Amino acid sequence: MKKIGFIDYYLDEWHANNYPEMFRQYTEGLEVAYAYGMIDSPKGGLTNKQWGEKYGIEVLDSIEEVIEKSDYLIVLSPDNPEMHEELCELPLKSGKNTYIDKTFADTVEIAKRIFKMAEEGHTKCYSTSALFFAEEYQPVYERNVDYIDSCGPNSFEIYAIHQLEPITAMVRSYPARAMAVADSKNPTVILEYENGKVVKVALFSLGGPFSMNIGYADSSAELIEVKEDFWKPFICSLGAFFKTGEIPVPHENTLAVIAAREAGMEALKKPYEWVEVRK
Repeated sequence: MKKIGFIDYYLDEWHANNYPEMFRQYTEGLEVAYAYGMIDSPKGGLTNKQWGEKYGIEVLDSIEEVIEKSDYLIVLSPDNPEMHEELCELPLKSGKNTYIDKTFADTVEIAKRIFKMAEEGHTKCYSTSALFFAEEYQPVYERNVDYIDSCGPNSFEIYAIHQLEPITAMVRSYPARAMAVADSKNPTVILEYENGKVVKVALFSLGGPFSMNIGYADSSAELIEVKEDFWKPFICSLGAFFKTGEIPVPHENTLAVIAAREAGMEALKKPYEWVEVRK
C-alpha cells in the first residue's frame, strides 16, 4: 500500500476531511497515512491532533517527517492559496510526485515561482479544480468553442477557480483583459482572451449549480449543467498521476487560470474598467 501525506495550513477543512475516504473508494493501493498542519483550525474546528484521532491518520510534527514517510504528497490549504508557496518549498524539493490543491496561487508571478521550485527540485506536480474533470465538460474540450456564459455558486475569490479551470481548457488561449460588471456580492466578470474569444463568469452568493451556455464556431449552442459526480474522476486521475507521474493538467493551463483569476479579482475593485492581464 502506497502512502499519501497531507501538508496543510490547518487540517480540519473539507478537502482534508473528505479526500481520505475518496481514495479508499476510488483508487487501489493508495491511502492517506500521514498529515501535517501548520496551525490548528482558526475557525473553531478540530485541532490537528483531534483531526488525526477522528480520521485515523497519523499527524506528524513537521513537513520533513511527512515527506520522509510518504510515497506521494498533497499540499492542501484550499481556501488559503497565499500559504502555498511556503508549504510547497520542501515538498517540491523532494522528488516525490506532488499535487497542489486549488487555488494554486493568488498571482501568476507566485504561480511561476512555485513551478520553478518544482523544476529545480526535479519534482512532478500539478494543480487543478476537480470541476476540470466533470463528465459533462469532456466533449467540449474537443470542440471549437466560440463563447461561454458560465455561472456557479459562492465567492469569486474561492470558487471562481471551478469555472475558470474548464473554461481555460475550452477556449485554448491566455486571457488578455478582464472587466467586472457587478458588485462583489454577486460578482460577474467578462474575460477577453488573446484569440478574441469572450467569456462571462458569474457567481451567486446564495449558491446554484455549475452551468455553462456554450456557443460553438459551427453556430450551434448548448446549455451544460454539471450533475454527475466530478470527485470520482478527479481522484482517479490524481491516483494515476501518483503512480505514473503523468501530469493530467498542463502547467500552461494553470498559469492562464491564475492570470484570469488575478485580473478578475483586481477588476472587481474597479467595475466597468478593463484590467490588463499579467503574464
